[in-house]
Amino acid sequence: MAKKTLLPFVLPVAAFGTTIIVGAMLLYEFSSTGTMSWIDALFTATSAVCVTGLTVIDPASSLTDGGQTTLLALIQLGGLGIMTYSSLALYLLRRRVTLTDRLAVGQALLHNTSFDLGRFLLRLAAMTFTIEIVGTILLYFFGDGRFTVFSAIFHAISAFCNAGFSLFPDNMMSMTTNVGVNFTIMILIILGGLGFSVLDELHLWFRQKRKHKLSFITKIILSTSAMLIVVGTIALFISRISSPNGESFTTNLLTSLFQSVTARTAGFNTVNMAEMTNLYLLFMIFLMLIGGAPGSCAGGIKVTTFRALGAFMLAQARGQEQVVIGNKSLDSKTINKVVTLVFMVTIIVCLATVALNLTEGGNFSHTQLRGQFLEIFFEVVSAFGTVGLSMGLTAKLTTAGKCIIIALMFVGRIGPIWLLTTLQQFHSKVRYKVPETDLPIG
Repeated sequence: MAKKTLLPFVLPVAAFGTTIIVGAMLLYEFSSTGTMSWIDALFTATSAVCVTGLTVIDPASSLTDGGQTTLLALIQLGGLGIMTYSSLALYLLRRRVTLTDRLAVGQALLHNTSFDLGRFLLRLAAMTFTIEIVGTILLYFFGDGRFTVFSAIFHAISAFCNAGFSLFPDNMMSMTTNVGVNFTIMILIILGGLGFSVLDELHLWFRQKRKHKLSFITKIILSTSAMLIVVGTIALFISRISSPNGESFTTNLLTSLFQSVTARTAGFNTVNMAEMTNLYLLFMIFLMLIGGAPGSCAGGIKVTTFRALGAFMLAQARGQEQVVIGNKSLDSKTINKVVTLVFMVTIIVCLATVALNLTEGGNFSHTQLRGQFLEIFFEVVSAFGTVGLSMGLTAKLTTAGKCIIIALMFVGRIGPIWLLTTLQQFHSKVRYKVPETDLPIG
C-alpha cells in the first residue's frame, strides 16, 4: 500500500492540495483589512490554483500588494501545473528527475510517458512566458491608460491561465467596446485552452513553414475548438438580440464572441451575467461544461470528450459498430472513458446542485427563492468547469456553500477521470468474470 500512494496519479493531487493550503495561509496574512476569514482565504486560494476565478472578495481592495502578487503566483502555478514546475526546477538544477515525476507530467500534458521531459519543459516555459509578455504589452498599449504595468501582467497571466481573475471591480465590463483589449484577452484564453502539446506542434508547424504534419489529436482539438467558438457566438448573439439591450450590432457581436471564448473556462465577462436571459445562460452553461483541450489550463469535460461523445451518439443512431472521427475509429477503451466521464460529471453536478439548494435556502419555498435554482446550477457548472463566471451568488454563499464550491473547483481542476483512476489504484484487479446477460433498455 505504501508504494501505491506514490503512484504518479496521486502526486498531482497532493501537490495541488499542498499549494492551496500554503496559498491560503499567505493570502490570510496579506489581507489588506486584516478581517479576511480563513474560509475566504481557502476559497480564494483554491480558485486561484484551480484557475477558476470565482471569488468571495475583491482582490484589488481586499488584498495588499503582496497579496495580489501571491494570488498571481498561485494562478501561474495552477495554470501550468505544480508537477510541471517542480520537475522543471529539478531539471534546471541538474538534479535527477524521477520516473514518477516523468510519468506524472507526461499524463498531464502529452498523455505520453516516453517524451523528453527536459527539452519539452524548457520549450513550454519559454513559450508560456513569451505569450504572457506579449499579452502584457498589448494590454498595456490597448488599455487607454486603464492598465498599470502590474495589472497588465496580472490580466495577461490570468487570461492565458484561463483563471478569469481581474483587478477591476466590474471584471472587464468597463472595456466592453475596447476591441484591442477584447481580442488580446480572447487570444490569450484560446492559446491557454488549446493545451501545451498543441501549442508545441503549432510552433513546430510554423517554424518548418507548414511542412510538419499536425497530429490527429491536434487537428481534432483545433477544429472542435473553432466550431464551438463560432457556434457559441451565433447562439449567444441570437439570444442577446432577442431581448432589447440598447447596444449596437457590432457591440453585441463583440460581446457574444468574447463570452463564447471566455465561457469555456476563462471566466472574464464584459456583460453582467445576472441581467442575461435564461436562454443566454443555458447556452453559457453548455459551453462551460465542455471546456477546453486536455492537458491545457482549461477545465470542463474537454473538447475531445465532447467530439468523441458526438461521434458515439452518431454511430449509435446509424447502427454502426465503429465510432469514427475523420478517418480514424476510436477503440472501446476510449469510448468507455468518455461514457464514464460524462456519467461522473452528471452525478457530480447533480449532487452539488442538490447540496447547494439545501445550504443556500433549503428552508424557503420556491416562490420565495424564484430564480435561485438557475443561479445555483450556473454556479455549480462554473465551479466544476473551473470557469469563474457567476450570476452574483458567490459573494452570498454560506460557509457550507463555500466548502461545496471549493470541493467542486478542486475536483474540476484535477479531473474526475484522474480522481477515479487514483482511487482505482488502491483496489486489486479482478481476475475472473461473471456470466453475461442482456437487459431491456428504454
